[in-house]
Amino acid sequence: MKVALVHEYLIKQGGSENVLEALLEIFPGAPVYTSFYSPATMPEHWRGYDIRSSFLQRLPLGQVNYQQRLQYFLPWMPLAYESFDLSGYDLVISSAHAFAKGVLTGPDTLHVSYLHTPTRYLWDQTWEYQRSIRSAPLIRNLVPLALSQLRMWDFQAAQRPDHLIANSHHIQRRIEKFYRRSSRLIYPPVDTDFFGPVADPSLDYYLVAGRFVPYKRLDLAIKAFNRLGLPLKVVGEGPELARLRSQAHANITFYPHQPRHALRDLFAHCRALIFAGEEDFGILPVEVQACGRPVIAYRRGGAGETVLDGETGILFDAQTVEALIEAVRTNESQHWSEEAICAQAGRFSRRRFQSEIKDLLFSLPG
Repeated sequence: MKVALVHEYLIKQGGSENVLEALLEIFPGAPVYTSFYSPATMPEHWRGYDIRSSFLQRLPLGQVNYQQRLQYFLPWMPLAYESFDLSGYDLVISSAHAFAKGVLTGPDTLHVSYLHTPTRYLWDQTWEYQRSIRSAPLIRNLVPLALSQLRMWDFQAAQRPDHLIANSHHIQRRIEKFYRRSSRLIYPPVDTDFFGPVADPSLDYYLVAGRFVPYKRLDLAIKAFNRLGLPLKVVGEGPELARLRSQAHANITFYPHQPRHALRDLFAHCRALIFAGEEDFGILPVEVQACGRPVIAYRRGGAGETVLDGETGILFDAQTVEALIEAVRTNESQHWSEEAICAQAGRFSRRRFQSEIKDLLFSLPG
C-alpha cells in the first residue's frame, strides 16, 4: 500500500510534530508533504525523512521567518496544498490544524485527517488574530476580506477527507460546530518513556512553560504569584515576554526555551505546573504528569480531559487571579500519589496512540 503523510509546516518540534513522527513509525519511508520545512530549526534527525515542501519554500519571504511572515502567505496556502499530486497513493493521512486537510486526492485514495483543531484564526479566534496584526494599514484592512475567503475554503476543505480524527472531546465538539462533521477520538501521543519521575524531587518551585502569547494566560500566573509570594519559574519565549517580565516580582524567575532533557528535570522537580490557558489538547500537562507531578489547570479545553481533579491535579473554573490563587493554596495542603499521577499520563502513551490508529485504519472500508 502506497502511503503519504501531509503536515502543516516543519519549523519546530512540538505536539503536532510528535503526532507526525508517531505516524512515520507506523509507515516508515512514507513521504511527508508540507508547506515549508526549516532544517536549521528542526531536530537533526528530521533530515533523514523524505520531506517534500511546496512552492512556498522557494519564496524569498520564506527564508526570513516563516511563522512571523505567515500572514503574508495565507492567501497562497490553499494553492500550496492543492498543488501536491497525491493521486497515486492508496492512503493519505493529514496532520492538520489549518490547511493540510485540504489536499486533493485520487478517487480511490483513502484520506484520513487527524485534526488538532479547526483553524483557530478562521473561526473562534478571528477577532483576536486581527487585533494582533502589526502591519501597514493597507494590509490590516485587507485581512478581514482574506479571512472571509479562507473561511469558505476551510469549510470546503474539511469535507474532503473521508474520515476525521479529533485529538480530544473538546475538538470533537468544535469540529461538529464549525465543519458539521462527526469524528473519531484518538488522543495524541506523549513520550511517557522519556518523561518520568525522579527519586527525590525538590518541590521548591511552581512552573509555567510554553509560548508567551495572550491566549496562554501567563499573565494570570504572574499576577497570582505576585500576591502569593511563592517561587515560580517561567520557561519559554514569545511576544509577551517583555510585558510579563515588567509585571513580575522578585519571586518569579524567567528562563528561555529549554532543551528536552532540561524540561524533563524542571517538570520532575516542580511542586506543580500552572496551566491557565484553554488548549485544544495540551500535551504539556500530560508530560508533567508523566513525571509524577500534579497540574493546576483551567478546566475548559483539553486539560479537563487529561487532569483528574483532586487525583492528579486541581482544576479551576474561572480564568481569574482569585480562582488560581485558591487552587494553588489547595495544592499546598494536598498530598499527591506519584503512582496515580503517572498512571493517568500512561493513558496517553505513544504506543497507545499507534495501536488506536492501526485499529481505526484496519476497520475502515476499502
